[in-house]
Amino acid sequence: MGKPVKIEAICELVGGSVSMDGDVVIYDQNQTPPSESDVNTKLAEMTSEWTANEYARKRKAEYPDWGTQLNKIYDDGITKWKAEMVDPIKAKYPKP
Repeated sequence: MGKPVKIEAICELVGGSVSMDGDVVIYDQNQTPPSESDVNTKLAEMTSEWTANEYARKRKAEYPDWGTQLNKIYDDGITKWKAEMVDPIKAKYPKP
């Protein structure tokens, strides 16, 4: 998932999905459109969370697939798997 965008903030605020017609947001009749201020605040909150989790996205991209990891555990044990596959990536992208 990429950096959050305004429409995602709107969906979070109205509790469901909305439709778009060009740049116009179309709400269901049971949805109350949020204020621009509320949307901007929510978008800033979502962007902050997304930025704070950058380390996790980078780790995920570098970890080998599950099959490779399970083979490593089976062949060499959990201690070597952690030392050779997990720990180097965690060290490269530390949790803030």
